[in-house]
Amino acid sequence: MYDTTMTRRAPRASANALFARTMSFVAMTAGLFALGAYLGRNLAHAAGFIAFIGAFVCLIAMRFAATRSREATVALLGAFGLLMGIAVSPTLVYYATADPQALWQAGGATALFIGALGSIGYATDRDLSGVARVSFWALLGLLLFGIVAIFVRIPHSSLIYSVLGLVIFAGFTLVDFQRLRRNQDIESAPLLAASIFLDVLNVFLFFLNIFGGRRD
Repeated sequence: MYDTTMTRRAPRASANALFARTMSFVAMTAGLFALGAYLGRNLAHAAGFIAFIGAFVCLIAMRFAATRSREATVALLGAFGLLMGIAVSPTLVYYATADPQALWQAGGATALFIGALGSIGYATDRDLSGVARVSFWALLGLLLFGIVAIFVRIPHSSLIYSVLGLVIFAGFTLVDFQRLRRNQDIESAPLLAASIFLDVLNVFLFFLNIFGGRRD
């Protein structure tokens, strides 16, 4: 008789393995991010900008390396985390000096935000491809709003920017965690980890701006 139990277990085991590997890569990237933030604590803002460009290059290179070398993809993911830590270090140093409590508040809020939205995205069977498209175009709109706000005074623009950013990355978080559940290709773990780490980082920075009490 045909055993359907094994058929059901195979995809589940594959999904569990992918989840474990992806989240281990997220943890690795977060650790290297922390190291980069420590190493870059005394660097000038110009060095942080160069590090940001380097992190962006690593992110693009991962797309090409993913189909060629798993080791190179993982190495690029690690370099991405390290360089992003250096890039964000001036911001973290600023808050650590001006309002250290905001760092803890942003960290706690980020953990709750990602935990809740990630769980929903991982559990839902609803197709979220529409959410992905809307979030992408909304992100472009948010970037445009940020550029306009540099040159045009908009009341509470910083708060508006952060709140809208949280709404947009709520969508990205839902989509990325659903991709994590539906994908069965273990080799996709580094790319999924990069996407989830970016969700976490952006949510943290938006919360940091809110709790930091910046005023327009």
